[in-house]
Amino acid sequence: MNYVLNLAWNLMKLIKAPVYKRVMPNGEIQKLIITEETAKIRPYAVAAVLRNIKFTKDRYDSFIELQEKLHQNICRKRALVAIGTHDLDTLSGPFTYTAKKPSDIKFKPLNKTKEYTACELMNIYKTDNHLKHYLHIIENKPLYPVIYDSNGVVLSMPPVINGNHSKITVNTRNIFIECTGTDFTKAKIVLDIIVTTFSEYCENQFTVEAAEVVFPNGKLHTFPELAYRKEMVRADLINKKVGIRETPENLAKLLTRMCLKSEVIGDGNQIEIEIPPTRADIIHACDIIEDAAIAYGYNNIQMTLPKTYTIANQFPLNKLTELLRHDMAAAGFTEALTFALCSQEDIADKLGLHISATKAVLISNPKTAEFQVARTTLLPGLLKTIAANRKMPLPLKLFEISDIVIQDSSRDVGARNYRHLCAVYYNKNPGFEIIHGLLDRIMQLLDVPPGEKKGGYVIKASEGPAFFPGRCAEIFARGQSIGKLGVLHPDVITKFELTMPCSCVEINIEPFL
Repeated sequence: MNYVLNLAWNLMKLIKAPVYKRVMPNGEIQKLIITEETAKIRPYAVAAVLRNIKFTKDRYDSFIELQEKLHQNICRKRALVAIGTHDLDTLSGPFTYTAKKPSDIKFKPLNKTKEYTACELMNIYKTDNHLKHYLHIIENKPLYPVIYDSNGVVLSMPPVINGNHSKITVNTRNIFIECTGTDFTKAKIVLDIIVTTFSEYCENQFTVEAAEVVFPNGKLHTFPELAYRKEMVRADLINKKVGIRETPENLAKLLTRMCLKSEVIGDGNQIEIEIPPTRADIIHACDIIEDAAIAYGYNNIQMTLPKTYTIANQFPLNKLTELLRHDMAAAGFTEALTFALCSQEDIADKLGLHISATKAVLISNPKTAEFQVARTTLLPGLLKTIAANRKMPLPLKLFEISDIVIQDSSRDVGARNYRHLCAVYYNKNPGFEIIHGLLDRIMQLLDVPPGEKKGGYVIKASEGPAFFPGRCAEIFARGQSIGKLGVLHPDVITKFELTMPCSCVEINIEPFL
């Protein structure tokens, strides 16, 4: 294994990093014209041409796989960017990127034998395991994006499907690549990655034919950019951050091995690094330092004791939480860990409260109705856990010790976390005495005596919309209210799809630190 790694490193010393060039075509440059209709859907597009490329089966498969990998990560499942690759010899430029009503778009999609309207395609692909994940991006839009050539042939309907007419094969020699999206920077990066990766297989290696994009305002842009840029990093900074002692010349060699052409300049401590278009991930000096560490080899960095000695200690609140967890389990209760986010209905409507009374922190753009707010109580999560385990033998005794979140205008973030303990008893009878006994045990563990004197605890009759009338008590400890216990109201039990009586206790444990 070490022999293989050494051989690879030695080869990297010998092989120089390729220099990518954008070249102008001998004839007319390919144009992609963007119309103003695309502005509210996917306003950006970039394009390029790979000329005289030679595919093999492996190269072709790799080309398709690269597009899928890019779609899943930097393109954010086609939401930011969608890639279209086409056999240029089957098309006639200039190309037009526009948006039309779904009923006005009709073409033969990839790997289909007949034409369909965009509306029909959306229905067909709802059952397609691969494409159904991308339909929501444009499904509810009044206009769908589409790209035509000069003869009206549809190249693609991004971000869903390409047209079958311009489908690329192993025998394709000239490829027209278009990237449409909502993020202009990401579109340019994705285009650069594709053309630089596969320009190696063109007749003139590492050259990419330029394409011109005409924006709705009339401005012309030529792509791909293939921009090289220079960065400066001090050698002593690299040595300090990585924990090594290398000369600037050796560091420059290490970075050059990583395809970052580097040389020592200035006072002999400055290293000038050329960032190629293939390295869009290099944003800051720390990214260059990381590459230097990789080239040096993490296993080759000498281990040393830190110059500053510190003694770690467990956060007091977490220590108290861990101690209580063990004793709650010893009392016969099973721990549950539920989501910190929940629906507004869970913490308000189901508990007989209005959402404004909960002081809940709302999520501005929730992806699902189940995660609309940060929880203000642990009770709904435990009740939902019981509902999902109703077939288990009775009684069900669950507890959770976790954070809840409440709006707090005095904090810089506008909210504050509180560590709560909640326990629920679910059986054919309410079991209020069991929950009361558990509370007594918790207070005993916290060294809080019963009674109002000497910082003790008491329970006082109270009412709450979530509790059965006359079966609710408020808990006071050390002169402040810390929570409630009682028998849940039948309406609450029904709304959580439960059929048996249930009693619970929920307290704030932070006052006991």
